[in-house]
Amino acid sequence: MSQAPHFRLQAYGHRISGAVLWATERPAIHFCRSVVVMLCVVLWATLVSAQMPDMKQMSGIPRPVDDLPNGSVSVRVIRGDMSHNLQNQPVEMRAGSTSRTVNTDEQGRAQFDGIAAGTPVKFSTMVDNERLESQEFAIQPRGGVRLLLVATDPNAGKDQAEQSATPAVSGNVVIGGESRIIVEPGDATVSVFYVFDIVNSAASPVNPDRPFTFTLPAAAVGTTVIQGSSPRASSTGREVTVAGPFPPGTTAIQVAAEYPVNGGGQVELVQAFPAAMQQVVVIAKKAGALALVSPQFQRTEESVIEGTAVVLGIGKDLPAGQPFTMTIKGLPYHSSMPRNIALGLAAVIIALGIWAAARSTESSGGRSAERKQLIARREKLFQELVRLEQEHRRGRMNDARYAARREDLLAALENVYGALDEDGMAPDPVTRAGVAA
Repeated sequence: MSQAPHFRLQAYGHRISGAVLWATERPAIHFCRSVVVMLCVVLWATLVSAQMPDMKQMSGIPRPVDDLPNGSVSVRVIRGDMSHNLQNQPVEMRAGSTSRTVNTDEQGRAQFDGIAAGTPVKFSTMVDNERLESQEFAIQPRGGVRLLLVATDPNAGKDQAEQSATPAVSGNVVIGGESRIIVEPGDATVSVFYVFDIVNSAASPVNPDRPFTFTLPAAAVGTTVIQGSSPRASSTGREVTVAGPFPPGTTAIQVAAEYPVNGGGQVELVQAFPAAMQQVVVIAKKAGALALVSPQFQRTEESVIEGTAVVLGIGKDLPAGQPFTMTIKGLPYHSSMPRNIALGLAAVIIALGIWAAARSTESSGGRSAERKQLIARREKLFQELVRLEQEHRRGRMNDARYAARREDLLAALENVYGALDEDGMAPDPVTRAGVAA
């Protein structure tokens, strides 16, 4: 298993940080340095040591949403996990030198409305002498923000033991709203990361009616379940399986794959999943003219934060079994043909050079001098040809000029090699063809 570079996801709700291991047959694949989305500064910190994440890792992280009015923040206060809401809990919002307090309702939520765009805010509450605070963040012009404040649950260990002893029942799971598809463009490939929270909202372990198995598109290469995922997740070829039963709460999986970029700088993805997805969210690191196009997106937008440009695609829920269709356009693509041609020519010329050098040792004084001139001419022409290929590959020369100059160089090289071939046969080397070339 090879170690990939440090991977940090800054996207809407989870915190997972640390080095991620990705075992593939392509160790040169690079993870993105950071993906920054909207106003969040969200780091992925060690998730999934067992099957359920530590909710404390998610405490205080703002998550932009579209289901709240502009300038609204909903703060949910829980103890330990989502099943333990804290009602009538005072939550304080500090905005500069002012503050406001709202008590939580029966769902454990305190909602603050009418906050001006650009206002830096921070939220806090006290639970059993434990102070819970959010990150400080600025209110964005569009949409609202949800965040959790999670208090320590002293009975967490006991609850987990009781859940593990509870027999599994038949039921359904969903791919939670915190799930993301991350796109990292490369030179001739695109790395795609499927970061899913499989949510069981029941109080008992659940065995879904259909196996949680999905197959990535035929173009996917090196499909791998990334270390840190639930041990229930595995992959065979392009098929990914998460074995049941699913415990109450969240089972996290992270799957990586590569897709080749076609000659038009595009990648087409058509993918169905075995459970309903509560919200479709795709995050792509901006590169060149990259754009995300899908009939299932409600909106797409770009953002530049901390110098990193990203493209965001957001859609509604996706029913189980309904394919998600997306085209990644405008990807950087560099044909390998010029490089292959140059390498092929280099190999041929090196071989011919060795052969010519061996023959040159047999030449007499006059022919030896002429041969040296021919060889020098040949090397100069070859260097010009390689330089021409490099200039064209970098886009510094148009196709018409490139084709004409390349034809001239190849013709000159052919004449030189013809002269070298005839060197041991013609009686008068000065009159042989190719010297003037």
